[in-house]
Amino acid sequence: MRTRTRFAIAAVLTAALLVPSTADAKGPSLARIAGPGLTAPVTIPAADLGLLVGETGFFPQTFGQSPDPVLREQPAVRELGARYTVTYTVPGPTTSMLRQELYPYATGGAISYMEPGQAIWDMKTHGGWYRAALSSDLRDMLVNAGLPQTPPAVLRNRDTSHIKEARIAVGAGVGLALAAGALFLLGRRRR
Repeated sequence: MRTRTRFAIAAVLTAALLVPSTADAKGPSLARIAGPGLTAPVTIPAADLGLLVGETGFFPQTFGQSPDPVLREQPAVRELGARYTVTYTVPGPTTSMLRQELYPYATGGAISYMEPGQAIWDMKTHGGWYRAALSSDLRDMLVNAGLPQTPPAVLRNRDTSHIKEARIAVGAGVGLALAAGALFLLGRRRR
């Protein structure tokens, strides 16, 4: 009987050491998502928070990881689709608020981006781009939480670098034309 009691006590103590307490947890306690097709931010239910942080790369983007699963380069803009903003509340020594961009309708599976250098407790986030597994249940969970079933039309996420370049070229052309006109008028006045 004594052996069983000792074994039971050892098992309880071992289990207590293996199961992290909620005070030691470093994950978010709340996540809200805002973006196109939503009239108000969507709060992710506690039961689905683990799926969200796991599939969007929250932990490697926040704390870093080795080997680093963060993508080396930004995915092509045309592959991303609609952009949503996830705001996480992370309890700890001080409560931190972290922001993450989420592209749930991206080609090939959801993609997220966390800006490096966001303050969390006494450190800064690692940041970077992350791609969820193609077989992920993330998109279904997000739709069940309130995101649109089909991708909303996207205008702001499209690659507009060619428009900016065209504006610069037009501006430079107008500037050159004005300068040439001014020089022509100055030359005419001197004669």
